[in-house]
Amino acid sequence: MEPKRIKTPIDEETVRGLTVGEFVLLSGRVVTGRDRVHKYLYKKRPEEVDLPVSLEGAVLYHCGPIIKRVNGDFEIVSAGPTTSIRMEMYEPWVIRNYGIRGIIGKGGMGRETLDAMKDAGCVYMHAISGAAAYLVKRIKRITSVWKDDEFGETEAMWVLEVEDFPVIITMDTQGNSLHEQILKRSEQRYRNIINI
Repeated sequence: MEPKRIKTPIDEETVRGLTVGEFVLLSGRVVTGRDRVHKYLYKKRPEEVDLPVSLEGAVLYHCGPIIKRVNGDFEIVSAGPTTSIRMEMYEPWVIRNYGIRGIIGKGGMGRETLDAMKDAGCVYMHAISGAAAYLVKRIKRITSVWKDDEFGETEAMWVLEVEDFPVIITMDTQGNSLHEQILKRSEQRYRNIINI
């Protein structure tokens, strides 16, 4: 299957045209955000937060990169996805209030996030777990960092320029979740094995 090439920021029409199972190569700006970033953004409006970039149409990457300093500049050593479900309590609010169009992570998210994706126009993009060394090669540069002094480098928001960053759509705006489908199939196979 040929991948879809998508440039960020992403508009709602493009996102609503994506479906579960599609392979996408992302280029443009991606921002990282883990627990601390989500907790900070939760229950705040965009105009109340001094973000380095607008999150309207953005792709938010659940990632805590490993950073080193080289000649006074930042360089990313590793940038693999982190488990997304930890952000479930915050993500629906962030999606609905900040205009996020894509979430990159691993493992999928829950029903409340899926409902927010349907309502607001956002998709979940599964990144390859265990491929941090490969994925970091798709990051061309760091353009800025936010809250590294307060949250630490791993929990800070890093603004990245990526090129052909590979993801698979696993939750879409029609309410489909590949994660839920796999869980249901696995549970059925388990019942068949133990004769329930």
